[in-house]
Amino acid sequence: MKLENFNYDLPTNLIAQEPAEPRDSCRLMLVDKKTGEWEHQSFRDILNEIRAGDVLVFNNTKVIPARLYGQRKGTGGKVEMILLSPKGNDNWEVLVKPGKKALPGTEIVFNEHMSCQIVDKTDFGGRIAHFKYNGEFDSILDQIGEMPIPPYIHKKLEDKNKYQTIYAKYKGSAAAPTAGLHFTEELLEEIKNRGAGVYFVTLHVGLGTFRPVAKENIEEHEMHKEWYDVPQITADAVNRAKTEGRRIIAVGTTSVRTLESAGQTGTLVAGGGWTQLYIYPGYEWNIVDAIVTNFHLPESTLIMMMAAFAGTNHILSAYKEAVNQKYRFFSFGDAMFLR
Repeated sequence: MKLENFNYDLPTNLIAQEPAEPRDSCRLMLVDKKTGEWEHQSFRDILNEIRAGDVLVFNNTKVIPARLYGQRKGTGGKVEMILLSPKGNDNWEVLVKPGKKALPGTEIVFNEHMSCQIVDKTDFGGRIAHFKYNGEFDSILDQIGEMPIPPYIHKKLEDKNKYQTIYAKYKGSAAAPTAGLHFTEELLEEIKNRGAGVYFVTLHVGLGTFRPVAKENIEEHEMHKEWYDVPQITADAVNRAKTEGRRIIAVGTTSVRTLESAGQTGTLVAGGGWTQLYIYPGYEWNIVDAIVTNFHLPESTLIMMMAAFAGTNHILSAYKEAVNQKYRFFSFGDAMFLR
């Protein structure tokens, strides 16, 4: 399959620069995964789609203020760094800009309390950095780090919580699981009142989720590893629902990856692990029956995942309609419910 098969035209003015307020006031496109037919709704109307017995699975990862600005020791050259994942012993996998000058041995100073040294390169164009700091790492990060909002969002984020789900719990992500941004406390309570179950998994979003596809033949793309964890209570609820023929609704692509990674046999296995699961058309689904998601970048692994779920033609037709109807796209944009 060719990368260009997953392209579509998107006017830049449709890229959302700030989240909807309130969260659940954004638009929602309902898409039938079998026929491709769509309907236009408000996100709150998703309640009308929820059935008693449905199991909704959310990713409760918490975004860390992973974007740091520093200077190369000796030259004073400016450096931008994004923390991707901890490697133990104060080592982190990171992205560095400019990368060409971030050679092993390079020291980067962030402030009087924190610095790091580049110790190695990674296979994916990143670096391994060893951090030195005075005090508590998370506290310093909270003081000097910025939320790693995507580069297509140009408006400064005044409130860090806007790029955090209301149920975020476990620190570790370099990007938000953005489909979850639309849910409010009241909406979650209403979903439970409809007789549906609300459960959680954790996947710390890193390079694997947003790394561009560089290969023209998409089968040659390799996903970066991301850490996930499935609690026993979630595995039990999902497996019981599957046995009884009830729907599993994944909220966001990271929940999809977690459920499908831990459910390759058709039974969801509790516990943690690393996943490099790459879902593109031809993938055989094991766990997920419906997906709440945002509108994704052209030629991304995320739009390929949606194409694998509902068919490439159905997805591209829905995206064309969304553009025509001036939906808001990407992280702070509107939502789609594929069912």
